[in-house]
Amino acid sequence: MEIKRDRYLNQLIKYQWNGQVKAITGIRRCGKSYLLRTLFYNYLLEHGVKNEQVISIELDLARDIRFRNPLELSAYIRGKVDGKQDNYYLFIDEIQMSDQIKNPYNPHGKEITFYDALNDLRELKNLDVYVTGSNSKMLSSDILTEFRG
Repeated sequence: MEIKRDRYLNQLIKYQWNGQVKAITGIRRCGKSYLLRTLFYNYLLEHGVKNEQVISIELDLARDIRFRNPLELSAYIRGKVDGKQDNYYLFIDEIQMSDQIKNPYNPHGKEITFYDALNDLRELKNLDVYVTGSNSKMLSSDILTEFRG
C-alpha cells in the first residue's frame, strides 16, 4: 500500500531549478527517501528526464561511503556535470552522515562540511540539488543560514 504524498511531491516539483538546495527533513523512517528516490524520480522520468541525468548518492551505503568526505563529493559531482549541456538532478540521501574534515589548505582553520560542498555545487547552473536528512542538525532552522546566497 502506497501512502499518497502529493503535497510534498508538488512542493519538490514547484521548487525545481530555483537555485537553492532542497532539503527534505523529518523523523527517521517517515518516507523522505521514498519521496525523493521513488516518487520524485518517477515524476522526472515521466516528464522526459533521462535516468543518466539523475545522480543518486546514498551516504548510508558502503558503495557511497567515500562521498561522506565533502571534497570527494564535490569533485565527483563536478566531474560528472561541469561543462555538460544536459541538466542534472542530484539526490543525496542521509546527508547528516557526511563527515566534517580538516581543511587541507588551512589545517588550523574551520573544518569543511557538507554545507561547503553543497554551496559549491549550487554554482553549477545545470545541476538541481536535493538532500534528505533526519538528525537534529538537519531539522534546525539554522540549516537555512548555512546555504548562503
